[in-house]
Amino acid sequence: MAKSSRWTGRSLRKPPLSRCDFEHTKPIMRSRVMSPHGVGCSARALFACNCPSRQLLFATDGHKCFFSWHSLCSVSVTNPIDVIKTRLQLQGELIRELKAEHIQYDGFVRGAMRISQEEGIKGLLKGAVPSVIREGIYGTLRIGAYEPLKEAFGAHDPAHTPLWKKILAGAVAGAFANAVATPTDLVKVRMQAPGTPRYRNTWVALRSIASNEGVRGLWRGVGPTVKRAAIVTATQVPSYDHAKHMILNAGWMREGIGLHAVASMFAGFATAFTTSPVDVIKTRIMNQRSEPGHPRLYRNSWDCLVRTVSAEGLRGLYKGFVPNWMRIGPHTIISFLMFEQLRLVIGLKPM
Repeated sequence: MAKSSRWTGRSLRKPPLSRCDFEHTKPIMRSRVMSPHGVGCSARALFACNCPSRQLLFATDGHKCFFSWHSLCSVSVTNPIDVIKTRLQLQGELIRELKAEHIQYDGFVRGAMRISQEEGIKGLLKGAVPSVIREGIYGTLRIGAYEPLKEAFGAHDPAHTPLWKKILAGAVAGAFANAVATPTDLVKVRMQAPGTPRYRNTWVALRSIASNEGVRGLWRGVGPTVKRAAIVTATQVPSYDHAKHMILNAGWMREGIGLHAVASMFAGFATAFTTSPVDVIKTRIMNQRSEPGHPRLYRNSWDCLVRTVSAEGLRGLYKGFVPNWMRIGPHTIISFLMFEQLRLVIGLKPM
């Protein structure tokens, strides 16, 4: 009986050659995956060809799912900004007129200084562990699923793909990815919130929430979270993709790091502007307590939106916009620069 490997499908018997193997007669890597057309394709050949095996490889082989690395590097840089953003979004919650006693964090810079003085550098790193775990899950799924979904919607020419197909693919990929990653997002928000720390670490937080609020409690705020993720990915990835190809088609820049940086800057601003209101609602719903003796402030996302606007005005929906932009901007630039470079390393065409 042939001895098989879990990931690569290696066998003691040599599998028949595929079209990819004929094009690459001396594959360096012996690892093979099973193609949808029933034959094995060498992994090195898959990087250079366009057969369906390549999509299957990235969907199934854990060692080749590189998509999360750009997100993990980004979040390690932007976590302090995320902490400041969360504090500003929760500050003066449902207070109609902010007075001096209500303002604990007066803007981005003073907020950062106050957190550093009162909590030390560790205060700016609160929630870093669940944030990294979240990005590992969320970043892998949303960026990895974007192009297959775009092609599933009929977008086969990157240079002339309609914008609506990119937006639809981004929205679906983002919503699905964040629905899976919601528990880690919930823990991140609660650990970054001001006041006495509610949990000792990420694992204690997950156990405590599941014990006190039920397993469904781990998905508290999944509604606004999924909406935000759909808007983020529907804005961030398509705006980068579209801006990049508009610049290329106009002949203003050539493919390279400079083009990737410019397209990323545009995508970062567009994403911060469209997602700030949903991000405020998501943060407030996730942070509210549901234990006995702590009545819930909001019934759902709509209730949070109405109460926030009525008490704080439209400006309340853009609390923390500057740190949100400062977080999303570098995150977007680092993410897409690394994403494009990693694609080149393994032999894939640029997005």
